[in-house]
Amino acid sequence: MRTTLTILALSVPFFLMTIWAIVSAAQREFATLGRKAIWIIIAAIPFIGFIPYFLIGIRMSKKPEDVTPT
Repeated sequence: MRTTLTILALSVPFFLMTIWAIVSAAQREFATLGRKAIWIIIAAIPFIGFIPYFLIGIRMSKKPEDVTPT
């Protein structure tokens, strides 16, 4: 039981960071749709995908433009 809780405690933060990276990549604007797809795939790699995305991918993108309703 103790081993299960330890594994769970170690894996939950990695899972949350992976989900955060996927959502961030999906919301941001990249130069092309292909690059966006590549960064979403990289971000979706379990346990380590969020690291290159947050170190490199997020700098290669820009925040989406705010659209105000008229």
